[in-house]
Amino acid sequence: MNGITAKLNRLRITGLLFGILGLAFCCVGYVFDRRPFYVSYLFALLFWISLSVGCLYCGMIHYLTSGKWGFTARRILEAGYMTLPLMALLMIPIFFGLHDLYPWARPEAVSADKILRQRAQFENPPLFIIRAVVFFGIWILIACSLRRWSLRQDSTSDPTPTIKMRTLSGPAVAIAPLTVSFAFLDWAMTVEPDWSSTIFPVIQLAGQMLIAIAFVIVILAWTRNDFPFSGFPEKPFQDLASLLVAFVLFWTYVAFSQVLLIYSANLPHEIGWYLRRIANDWIWIVGLIGLFHFFAPFLLLLFRALKQNVRALAGIALIVFGIHAVETFWVIAPTFYPRLDLHWTDFAAWFGIGGIWLAIFAANLDRHPLLARNDPRTEHLIAEAAHAK
Repeated sequence: MNGITAKLNRLRITGLLFGILGLAFCCVGYVFDRRPFYVSYLFALLFWISLSVGCLYCGMIHYLTSGKWGFTARRILEAGYMTLPLMALLMIPIFFGLHDLYPWARPEAVSADKILRQRAQFENPPLFIIRAVVFFGIWILIACSLRRWSLRQDSTSDPTPTIKMRTLSGPAVAIAPLTVSFAFLDWAMTVEPDWSSTIFPVIQLAGQMLIAIAFVIVILAWTRNDFPFSGFPEKPFQDLASLLVAFVLFWTYVAFSQVLLIYSANLPHEIGWYLRRIANDWIWIVGLIGLFHFFAPFLLLLFRALKQNVRALAGIALIVFGIHAVETFWVIAPTFYPRLDLHWTDFAAWFGIGGIWLAIFAANLDRHPLLARNDPRTEHLIAEAAHAK
């Protein structure tokens, strides 16, 4: 058993253990108080779905551009986006909690709110479920097709599978973000009865790309001394560091743009969304997000020495990954809690869903060769690593 296989086995077992325990505690939370359970579950589910679709975007961009940064990351990204069937299965409990989460699912709230009555033809439980099934169906179809052709290329020197991957990635790199935008409008934005924002989906897309890149950096740093990654040049890490800081800047730009436009236009419904998220103890979460989602990673990654230090880079990526989970919680929870109220199910749901996610990810990654074969660009990188030794 080589080093990576042993590490992935440990990750799979640990993830499965955390997943089973976390979801078991979630079930206990549901029995005692179902609303906090659903809030926690929605926050955790949205975060891990974001990681899955972020891996899908990054994978398709690599198939189209063939950047060197993606050669070592390719199979990690594929293992990440192949968790989408799991995410579809874990979405089912949300269908039973619509009344607890969404005001448009409560007839008394709809009858008392003019805006909800106007949206009722679009925002209602049957259409919500149908749209979720359609969204996941599109993503899973794209993901499974790309994965199948990627693995098929390993067994043949015929470039047809790679050509098919590029052909599908062209339209899919637009279709997937578009459908994800509508999905997160459904799942995250409509927890607020009257709020709307055209920039909100862009913020979500930027965050999804950001945590996917951060996750890849952490996994590559964890396995870099093991075959087949040992001896590879450091250039992919430097490229990934540049992508990380680029998406830190992009996420900050669009997030600040939303704040600026809402406050400058003095829009009462939209301002209320922010007032709830800066009230009372929530202001401390805003400070943490500002510090660790932008200022700290941006300033640290300006130093070339830190970008070239794999351990330091992985630490920064881990911080970005963790603080984005906090940001996702901040998007959802203040709608239900006027003060910062951490419920134990928040941790149980995040570790429960995350543990199962990581177990499936590790199984996907370990099932097939960690480097794509019969791709001349990959073979060139392997030759570079051999020459460096």
